[in-house]
Amino acid sequence: MTTLMIEAGPSAPDALVTRTGGVPLAPACTEWPYCASCEGPMQFLAQVVLNDLGEGDEEGRQGVLALFACQNDPGMCDDWDPHSGGNRALLFPPDGLEPLPQPEAEAPLALGEVRAVVLERASEDDYDPAREAWAAESGRPESSVLGQLGGHPAWIQADETPSCPSCARAMSFIVQLEEGPDHSTAMNFGGAGCAYAFACEPCGQALLLWQC
Repeated sequence: MTTLMIEAGPSAPDALVTRTGGVPLAPACTEWPYCASCEGPMQFLAQVVLNDLGEGDEEGRQGVLALFACQNDPGMCDDWDPHSGGNRALLFPPDGLEPLPQPEAEAPLALGEVRAVVLERASEDDYDPAREAWAAESGRPESSVLGQLGGHPAWIQADETPSCPSCARAMSFIVQLEEGPDHSTAMNFGGAGCAYAFACEPCGQALLLWQC
């Protein structure tokens, strides 16, 4: 089965839910991530509540994943690469989170719109057929699908599953994100690309990459 993330209208910008856009929630004293190349603050893309993966306490999926990418000079800071320092995936415990204050920046640090997510289970095992089938059955455009939670990544190019920087094991796939239904407020994954986030929960590590 595939768990589709369906666009469900606006959300509170600081809600402790899986959403795209808005304000990241983080433990107190967390520093806003900065790009290793241009040294500017990164744009906040999305928040994923790991408990939405449906594994429950038995898998320990109780964290919150915050995803960022540099948009200060799009295309110049290797923000597609999980190790370049042009993006960040931060894994936080679920308790004691608060809105992360934004630093001053020239480029927007938030997307133009906050989108709530409703999860829908599809019978198809692969993401692309599940997305197409959902659009046909619902009468809504495929662009209303914001991505998938868990399952298997639908790679646009080759498999780039990363290894954990701490324990060197293959990281668990958490979420695949589409750019979004509205070009004016979309995430930038190279134009019609997808982002893929992975985590090693025992090590508290997470990585982000995108392909187009």
